[in-house]
Amino acid sequence: MLTRQQLDQLRQDIVFETLLVGRPYVFHSTWGLFSPREIDEGTRLLVELIEVESADDCLDLGCGYGPIGLAMAARAPDGQTLMVDKDFVAVEFSNLNARLNRLANASAQLSDGFRHIDPAWRFDLIASNIPAKVGKEALSLYLHDARQRLKPGGRLYVVTINGLREFMKRNLNEVFGNYDKLKQGAHYTVALALKR
Repeated sequence: MLTRQQLDQLRQDIVFETLLVGRPYVFHSTWGLFSPREIDEGTRLLVELIEVESADDCLDLGCGYGPIGLAMAARAPDGQTLMVDKDFVAVEFSNLNARLNRLANASAQLSDGFRHIDPAWRFDLIASNIPAKVGKEALSLYLHDARQRLKPGGRLYVVTINGLREFMKRNLNEVFGNYDKLKQGAHYTVALALKR
């Protein structure tokens, strides 16, 4: 049985520092969020491969505690970055991490996919580390909604476990009419689709 002191320690924020695309970040996280103690391999691969313009309006879909969104916001200082998650704890930590890393152009809000995002908002860039267990129905909605919410010429970057690679290829080709496998690592694949 855990002591009161051990339980109190588990309730403390998990805090770590890391570099993403050459910039230092400090992240606060907590148990129950995805990869709470370090940036996972898939997220790191995705962040390194995303091409961001300084005025891009960006969306991090399923932001967790915010590493993808904050890395985009840092590289798009003249744009706005929205981070969304259906977990209020994730949203709380993403907003905290935006403040701690002095990224005033980034904010997080609750949303189930695109459902609660202002319908008028359009993005130059959408990125997501798609959970393996999201389900094909939800994934289909995400891809169709992402295409609708991208500006002409907009880019969708996704990272998935390698087991979903063929599914993503098929579905991105179906929804966007194109698919580019940017990199396949030992466990993850990063893909890009363009809104033409």
